[in-house]
Amino acid sequence: MKESLTYADAGVDIDKANRLVASIKEIAKKTSRSGVIGEIGGFGGLFSLNTENMEKPVLVSSTDGVGTKLKVAFMAGKHDTVGIDLVAMSVNDILVQGAEPLFFLDYFATGKLDTEIAIDVIKGIAEGCKQAKCALLGGETAEMPGFYKKNEYDLAGFAVGLVDCHKIIDGSGIRMGHKLIAITSSGLHSNGYSLARKICFDHLKLKIDSYIPELGKTIGEELLTPTRIYSGIILSQLKDLPIHGLAHITGGGISENIIRIIPETCMLRIKKGSWDIPPVFNYLQEAGKISEEEMMRTFNNGIGMVAIVPEKSAHEVMERFAAINEKTFLIGDIAERKNSQTKLKWV
Repeated sequence: MKESLTYADAGVDIDKANRLVASIKEIAKKTSRSGVIGEIGGFGGLFSLNTENMEKPVLVSSTDGVGTKLKVAFMAGKHDTVGIDLVAMSVNDILVQGAEPLFFLDYFATGKLDTEIAIDVIKGIAEGCKQAKCALLGGETAEMPGFYKKNEYDLAGFAVGLVDCHKIIDGSGIRMGHKLIAITSSGLHSNGYSLARKICFDHLKLKIDSYIPELGKTIGEELLTPTRIYSGIILSQLKDLPIHGLAHITGGGISENIIRIIPETCMLRIKKGSWDIPPVFNYLQEAGKISEEEMMRTFNNGIGMVAIVPEKSAHEVMERFAAINEKTFLIGDIAERKNSQTKLKWV
């Protein structure tokens, strides 16, 4: 070898990464909130906790990714919405325990850094943080030559929230007769995409820009609809409404998420046909000849969040959501569970 090699020769451009960080700083500033100290660029993000109004503050954290929904973004060449999904998946998970989101960090990994794509992704993350009212406190960009295909990347996100110990929602207050109130999803959110992609692109041979009359949009537009972030509407209701359980309907669908929060002595009774199922789910079920059971354990089927409340409060809770233009459905209740019974019964 006549000349010494550099990191850039190996495919890692540090100068480009540094320029990206400078751009991210400006994007992150728009998500700043009380508690943030300094700006992105240090070895760690700094956040000052204000716990003056709490008896026993508890930190709640969660991490998640976007999954194979990213493959749809790659196909469409559209990267400015998956960041919202990334924030939503973690923020919604800490929300169900009653926590207010404080800050978020991201991990963006790619084979060769494309600044334009990366900025679009970060803009989506910032938008998600603004919707959740949390700060984009930091993150990591990793350039790994040969690890990913051209223009492909992976994402991971990390959310931290705060809740007073006596206000933690852990399902322990759930009793027989309590009602299940479902809050609508915006579509598939970020789960079930391996099956959805198999149906749409392998079985039906659709193109990303194929127009689907039943949906009133292209398949790409439908599949890239961002996951809803529920912190704004839920936290405003928790202040004075008796919500004893919250379930984020993600991987495992309706069948396997709500049962995670109910006591062992309880059983869910969910009424079939008690909520509106968006057209995309009917479309996928028919095209893939998917059983009802498989639909319920794979997709959210139009329900993004479920609240469990006392029977006497159910009507008021639904009215309060209606007052902020939030559509809800009464989908079932809590019954006693015998030792031999499963924790979920469809009625």
